[in-house]
Amino acid sequence: MPIATLGAVVLECPDPLALARFYAAVIGGTIKGDSDSRWVDLVDAPGTPLAFQAAPGFVPPQWPRPDSSMQFHLDLAVEDLDAAEREVLALGARPLDTEDRKRSFRVYADPAGHPFCLCAC
Repeated sequence: MPIATLGAVVLECPDPLALARFYAAVIGGTIKGDSDSRWVDLVDAPGTPLAFQAAPGFVPPQWPRPDSSMQFHLDLAVEDLDAAEREVLALGARPLDTEDRKRSFRVYADPAGHPFCLCAC
């Protein structure tokens, strides 16, 4: 029997509201919090809820770096990799590992530097 259930995935970042807006545009949902908040929730999106916490001195993970922790990454399922790529890049994502166009996934960084994958899986 489990002890707990997963309540949310929390991403530390320099600007919680800005990062919540990015993910709301990518996966949907409603933002709960404002520009003065050190914590912002993204609710009503399909899947596990996301939350964003202000982290003074935040240093983004590096992809791929064997001498640096990636910390974690999100896998986001999409129907069309090319279309999804255009949209996340327009929202401020940065490509990290997208050269192999035959793979079923591509790796990007969100505006705060967290890695995420678009997956046609």
